[in-house]
Amino acid sequence: MPRPRTSRDDYVHFRTMTTRWRDNDVYGHMNNAVYYEYVDACVNGWIIASGALEVPHGPVIGLVVETGCVFHAALGFPAPLDAGLAVAHVGTSSVRYQVGLFAPDAPTPAAEAHFVHVYVDSGTRRPVPLPADFRAALGRLQVA
Repeated sequence: MPRPRTSRDDYVHFRTMTTRWRDNDVYGHMNNAVYYEYVDACVNGWIIASGALEVPHGPVIGLVVETGCVFHAALGFPAPLDAGLAVAHVGTSSVRYQVGLFAPDAPTPAAEAHFVHVYVDSGTRRPVPLPADFRAALGRLQVA
């Protein structure tokens, strides 16, 4: 039975990304492990662009504690992909990001991933409350 999918309307921020020849596996589509590289680049690219955290040498850093991905359709080189980003949950020290990877102009994602960061003190690696500026930036990624 097909799983229900999100649509472009379920994501707030989009970034078009260029696929690479090396992304494809022997079957001619993007290897499943590579999808996570695009998810990671989408999330961390947004964090850096937001300017709300000093990446990579700031006092607070995000550590990945959970990931997951549902694959619906193949993506691969040479077609670009659109990565859609939204925030599903903001906790005291953690954030659950939702990322949809779309073929160009596709209304539904080829893959739907989630990515949980726990934000920690960069020296002690102990969880810390999200900085206020970062929390405000995350609020702009939440779907109403």
